[in-house]
Amino acid sequence: MRIHVKTDIGYRGVEMPRRFRLDEREVEVIENVDQWQGRDYRYFKVKGDDGNLYILRFNEGRADWS
Repeated sequence: MRIHVKTDIGYRGVEMPRRFRLDEREVEVIENVDQWQGRDYRYFKVKGDDGNLYILRFNEGRADWS
């Protein structure tokens, strides 16, 4: 599922998710719980302002989120 993510530049110049849109809902990221690097992707485990945990995947080569 592709999503629209708004980011800020974090530590060491890494784009960090700050809010994202799922369907018609906008979710504000209130905590970056974890992040890790895959072979072609960077993953972020975040807590939304709705109380849910989400795993966001950033394709660094194509610069898109899912």
